Amino acid sequence: MNANFSSDQTPRSVSALASADSSSGHNEPDGRDGLAELRQDMARLKDTLARLASQASGEAAKTVRNMGQTVTSQVGSVAGGVADTGSELAASAKEQVKTFASEIEGMARRNPLGTVAGALIVGVIAGMIAGRRG
Repeated sequence: MNANFSSDQTPRSVSALASADSSSGHNEPDGRDGLAELRQDMARLKDTLARLASQASGEAAKTVRNMGQTVTSQVGSVAGGVADTGSELAASAKEQVKTFASEIEGMARRNPLGTVAGALIVGVIAGMIAGRRG
């Protein structure tokens, strides 16, 4: 297996790689410096991840708090709207009852005998319905 390399593809020898490592400041005669450096890198990585987790949990807490406030305000506005609607319905029903009562009163003033006869008929019908049940 002959490999033809051009001038820019010449493979480096092991000694050339070792000299490049020693010239870059990574002098590792027995590997202990590399291990210490790896431990320091791991400690820095651990600290960075701890800070990141702390910041993320702080942001999550803020987001949850903001969502809670938003939901509370929306529920409050909906409840206020429901209360207003209920109040309006009650006022409308009250007005309708007043109108109906005033109509009956006016009819009774115009025709008192007809009103008494109508009340008598309604009473007899109610008595017949109650008599069938009991």
